[in-house]
Amino acid sequence: MIRLDAAYLTMGLLLAAYALLGALDRGKPNRWRNSLFFALLAASFLIGDRLGDLVNGLLVIGLVALAAIGRRAPTVRAAGDEPLRLAGALRYKDRLFLLALITPAVALGGAVLLKGARIGSQPLFDPKQITVISLALGVVIAFLASLIVLRERPVRGVQEGRRLMESVGWAAILPQMLAALGAVFALAGVGHSVAVLLGQVLPVDNRFAVVCAYTCGMALFTVMVGNAFAAFPVMTAAIGLPLIVQRFHGDPAIMGAIGMLSGFCGTLLTPMAANFNLVPVALLELPDRWAVIRAQAPTALVMLAVNTGLMYALVFRF
Repeated sequence: MIRLDAAYLTMGLLLAAYALLGALDRGKPNRWRNSLFFALLAASFLIGDRLGDLVNGLLVIGLVALAAIGRRAPTVRAAGDEPLRLAGALRYKDRLFLLALITPAVALGGAVLLKGARIGSQPLFDPKQITVISLALGVVIAFLASLIVLRERPVRGVQEGRRLMESVGWAAILPQMLAALGAVFALAGVGHSVAVLLGQVLPVDNRFAVVCAYTCGMALFTVMVGNAFAAFPVMTAAIGLPLIVQRFHGDPAIMGAIGMLSGFCGTLLTPMAANFNLVPVALLELPDRWAVIRAQAPTALVMLAVNTGLMYALVFRF
C-alpha cells in the first residue's frame, strides 16, 4: 500500500536537493543560511517521525531563527537567462498553462478514481490520505511532462524550483506551521477558555447572536492566526458545538461547512495568510505589499455577511 510516507519522502528529497544546490551556488548571498534552512526542512519530512518531540521542536525553532535572521537576499539569475525565458514564453505561449493544470487535474482525478484501487484484497493507496497522495503524484507527473515538452534537464527544473522557493522565503512553510497550531490550540484547551469569556458577554439565548459570534469569530481568529484550519477547532469548541449544535440543535454538517467558509473570509484579509496574500505580491513584484488584501477585502466582507445569513437560515432548519 502506498501511504503518505511516499509524499513525505518525495518532498524531503526535493528539499534536500534545494539545500545541496544552494550550498554549491557560490554567487548567492547568504547561501549557507538558505541551504541550512532547506536542510532542516528536508529533515522534518524525511526523518521527523523518528526524531522525537524535543528534537522536532528544536528543528522548528531553528527554522524560525533562520527565517528571522537578516533579510532574504534577492534571487540572482544568470545574465543569459532572461532572453531564454522570453523566447520560451513566445514559443510555447498558452501551452505553458496546460502543464500547470496537470497537478490539480491529477489530484482531483486521483482523489475520485483511485480511492477504490486495489491489488487483490489490499488497497493500492491509503484511502484516508488519497487526496494528498494524489497531489504528490500530480506534482511528479507535471514535472516529468514539463521536462518532455520543454526539453529541459531535470537539474534545471530543480534549480527553478529552488529559485521559486527562495523568492517565497519563509512564507512557504507558514501553512504547515499554522495547521499544526490549530492542533496545539485544541490540546491546550483554548476553545474552552474562549467559551468562558464569550459566555460573559454573549446573549447565549439569542440564536442570531450565537451565529454571528461563530461566523465572525471564525473570520477574526483566522485573521489573527492566518489559517481557518487553526481557527476551526477553537471556535467550534467554544461556540459551535456547545451552543449551535447542543443548545439549539443545529445541523453540525451545515455549521462546519459554512463556518469554514467564514474562516476563509478572514484568510482574504490578513497578511498572516502569507501564502495567499504576500507570496503573489513577491512573485509578481507588485509595488504595493498590501495590493492583494486591498483587492480582496470588499469580497471578503460581503461573503462573511452572506455566510452569516445562510447559516442562520439553514443550520436550524434541518
